[in-house]
Amino acid sequence: MLALRRTSLANERTLLAYIRTALALGAAGVTVIRLLKGETWQVTGWILAAAGALLLGIGLLRFISVRRCLSGEVRTGGKPQ
Repeated sequence: MLALRRTSLANERTLLAYIRTALALGAAGVTVIRLLKGETWQVTGWILAAAGALLLGIGLLRFISVRRCLSGEVRTGGKPQ
Protein backbone atom coordinates (compact mmCIF):
# COMPACT_ATOMS: atom_id res chain seq x y z
CA MET A 1 0.00 0.00 0.00
CA LEU A 2 2.84 2.38 0.85
CA ALA A 3 4.57 1.69 -2.48
CA LEU A 4 1.34 2.52 -4.30
CA ARG A 5 1.06 5.83 -2.44
CA ARG A 6 4.73 6.68 -3.17
CA THR A 7 4.17 5.97 -6.86
CA SER A 8 1.04 8.10 -6.88
CA LEU A 9 2.93 11.00 -5.30
CA ALA A 10 5.77 10.57 -7.79
CA ASN A 11 3.22 10.73 -10.61
CA GLU A 12 1.89 14.02 -9.22
CA ARG A 13 5.43 15.44 -8.96
CA THR A 14 6.08 14.45 -12.56
CA LEU A 15 2.88 16.22 -13.66
CA LEU A 16 4.01 19.35 -11.83
CA ALA A 17 7.37 19.17 -13.61
CA TYR A 18 5.58 18.94 -16.97
CA ILE A 19 3.42 21.95 -16.04
CA ARG A 20 6.44 23.96 -14.89
CA THR A 21 8.32 23.24 -18.10
CA ALA A 22 5.28 23.97 -20.27
CA LEU A 23 4.77 27.32 -18.54
CA ALA A 24 8.43 28.21 -19.01
CA LEU A 25 8.27 27.40 -22.73
CA GLY A 26 5.04 29.35 -23.12
CA ALA A 27 6.43 32.35 -21.26
CA ALA A 28 9.62 32.27 -23.32
CA GLY A 29 7.55 32.14 -26.49
CA VAL A 30 5.38 35.10 -25.49
CA THR A 31 8.47 37.06 -24.46
CA VAL A 32 10.16 36.43 -27.80
CA ILE A 33 6.99 37.40 -29.70
CA ARG A 34 6.49 40.62 -27.75
CA LEU A 35 10.06 41.87 -27.41
CA LEU A 36 11.97 40.79 -30.49
CA LYS A 37 11.23 42.06 -33.97
CA GLY A 38 11.60 40.16 -37.20
CA GLU A 39 9.80 37.29 -38.83
CA THR A 40 12.33 34.71 -37.66
CA TRP A 41 11.86 35.73 -34.04
CA GLN A 42 8.08 35.69 -34.40
CA VAL A 43 8.17 32.15 -35.78
CA THR A 44 10.56 31.11 -33.02
CA GLY A 45 8.24 32.57 -30.39
CA TRP A 46 5.21 30.76 -31.78
CA ILE A 47 7.13 27.50 -31.94
CA LEU A 48 8.12 27.88 -28.28
CA ALA A 49 4.55 28.68 -27.26
CA ALA A 50 3.20 25.73 -29.24
CA ALA A 51 5.84 23.44 -27.73
CA GLY A 52 4.68 24.51 -24.27
CA ALA A 53 1.06 23.71 -25.09
CA LEU A 54 2.03 20.36 -26.60
CA LEU A 55 4.16 19.47 -23.59
CA LEU A 56 1.29 20.29 -21.25
CA GLY A 57 -0.98 17.94 -23.19
CA ILE A 58 1.61 15.17 -23.14
CA GLY A 59 2.08 15.60 -19.39
CA LEU A 60 -1.64 15.43 -18.72
CA LEU A 61 -2.08 12.32 -20.87
CA ARG A 62 0.83 10.63 -19.14
CA PHE A 63 -0.51 11.54 -15.70
CA ILE A 64 -3.95 10.14 -16.51
CA SER A 65 -2.45 6.98 -18.00
CA VAL A 66 -0.30 6.25 -14.95
CA ARG A 67 -3.16 7.07 -12.58
CA ARG A 68 -5.40 4.57 -14.39
CA CYS A 69 -2.71 1.92 -14.19
CA LEU A 70 -2.31 2.52 -10.47
CA SER A 71 -6.03 2.31 -9.83
CA GLY A 72 -6.24 -1.01 -11.65
CA GLU A 73 -8.39 0.23 -14.53
CA VAL A 74 -5.76 -0.77 -17.07
CA ARG A 75 -3.79 -4.01 -17.01
CA THR A 76 -0.25 -3.74 -18.28
CA GLY A 77 0.42 -7.40 -19.01
CA GLY A 78 2.64 -9.74 -17.10
CA LYS A 79 1.45 -12.63 -14.96
CA PRO A 80 -2.26 -12.79 -14.12
CA GLN A 81 -2.99 -12.16 -10.48
